[in-house]
Parts: sequence; structure tokens; C-alpha cells
Amino acid sequence: MARLSDDDINRSLGALPGWSRQGDALVRQFVFDGFPDAVAFVSRLVEPAEAADHHPDITINYRRVTVSYSTHSEGGVTEKDVAGARAADRAEAAR
Repeated sequence: MARLSDDDINRSLGALPGWSRQGDALVRQFVFDGFPDAVAFVSRLVEPAEAADHHPDITINYRRVTVSYSTHSEGGVTEKDVAGARAADRAEAAR
């Protein structure tokens, strides 16, 4: 899968509120009421990530979860990362 152009990434970010580009990745921090909710959110990311065979980098800091998508094999952001960001947004909405 080919890397997206800067214009394509910016266009995609317009439809992904809360997400930003940090280097070669799409990144968003999610904030929950507490640690159990944060971990439950991460658990909801497992199924879509496995189904897509595309896994985010995740950092949990108590009630804050930072999710980062980048297609390392392509050296940047691809459609897989945009789809992953959408899946993470759906996982948050499911809480």
C-alpha cells in the first residue's frame, strides 16, 4: 500500500476530529474517566486491528490513551492508518 501525499493526509485529517499528524504517524489522545475505561477502550481496538492486520502503537497513562498509526513498511501514513484511526474513533464511541 502506497504512502499518502501530504494533501491526502490533510484531507483525511479534516474528517478525523482530534487526530493530528506527528511525523510519519496519525496520533490522537483519548481521555477516559479512569484506568478501567482506558483499558477497556484498548481492548476494543484489538478486533479491528487483528482483522486489518494493522496494529497501532498504544501508550496508556492512567486514564489517557495515546494511539498512533503508521505503516512502518511504507515509511509513513497510508490508507490503513486512516482506517485504523476511524476504527479507534468507533471504539471510543462504543464506551
